[in-house]
Amino acid sequence: MSHRSPACLVHARVPWRLLGVLALSAVGSGLRGGEAAAPVLRLTLTGQALVKHDLRSVTPEKYEAMSAVLRAGSPDVVFTDLETAIDTGRGRPTRDTQFFHATKPAVLGVLKDWGFNLLALGNNHAFDLGAEGILGTIEAVRARDFVFAGTGATLAAASAPAVLATPRGRVALVAFASGKIMEGGAATATRPGVNEVRLDEKTGEIDATDAARVFAALGAAAATAEVVIAYQHEHYWEKDNRITPAWKRRFARACIEAGATVFVSHGAPLLHGIELHRGRPIFYDLGGLVFHTITAPGYYLPEVWESVIARADFSGGKLTRLTLHPVALNEHGEGEPPSKRFYETRGAPTPATGAQARAILERLTRLSADLGTRLVITGETAEITFSP
Repeated sequence: MSHRSPACLVHARVPWRLLGVLALSAVGSGLRGGEAAAPVLRLTLTGQALVKHDLRSVTPEKYEAMSAVLRAGSPDVVFTDLETAIDTGRGRPTRDTQFFHATKPAVLGVLKDWGFNLLALGNNHAFDLGAEGILGTIEAVRARDFVFAGTGATLAAASAPAVLATPRGRVALVAFASGKIMEGGAATATRPGVNEVRLDEKTGEIDATDAARVFAALGAAAATAEVVIAYQHEHYWEKDNRITPAWKRRFARACIEAGATVFVSHGAPLLHGIELHRGRPIFYDLGGLVFHTITAPGYYLPEVWESVIARADFSGGKLTRLTLHPVALNEHGEGEPPSKRFYETRGAPTPATGAQARAILERLTRLSADLGTRLVITGETAEITFSP
């Protein structure tokens, strides 16, 4: 049974192929006389959404401030990872710790009102209400007309690309999760679950069978969409989770070569650098957008409470502009822990300003420079500069 609305997406099921290398160019360059420029397709990519409270009523001022940022420029696609199971009455908790993440469907209204229309569901918390909870989350997301990928009633459904049709082109999503997937949480031919992509302990690389499945999905997606997002939720961290693993860089580049237009990742959960491979952006980790954790203050590194929103413009499948907007999340809520109000109002995003905005962008600039990518900071935003 398909878990995506046929009115807003298409499943591409064609033989896998590799796309040719896309040369990076400016919009309108090289056009022949009378030839119309390809429309600009705008993507807004954010940190992961561990959203467990309705920000519209809990922190309305922050909600409104972020709404203005997320909707700026009238993006065609607004994307995040939903880092919590949706409790629809189906399933039972599979863990009993402070890291249990499930909440009511009202939070989907927050994301919808912010303009999100594309979600990754595959992550290490998708199974927090078990297999029935995965199906319940799918039902809740589908009922609100989100396009999504990464979980499904079977492995075939969980690994299939989902395609969102917009007036300026189609955007496909292939989503998968690596690391800390609970026993029974991976989808199989007969069991609901996550599209799990494992790291082979012997080789230190992504499991060959899992990689082939991802590459095939990306190739199929590239045959039907102008822009293809490869999304990985990843928990195979280095001892210092601020470091991007070498295997991940190799795998992200391979995803680009298999057909992805952009590679996006979360999980650490903090900012990692940005790389351009064959003119296509790789976001090794975009950190968090909402972080409703009930861990004690000081549990996470200070960097966890900072992220960016990336706005990427594509024309004819080519990246033409990439702008970054810094975001601040409050580690301390209102009142004192462990009060309910403290945790309800904690981890809500606001646009970073002033010295904090500069510090976030400067840190991302340093991280990206190590990957050969140059950012130019102007005021409270940064842009990637492209080599000729």
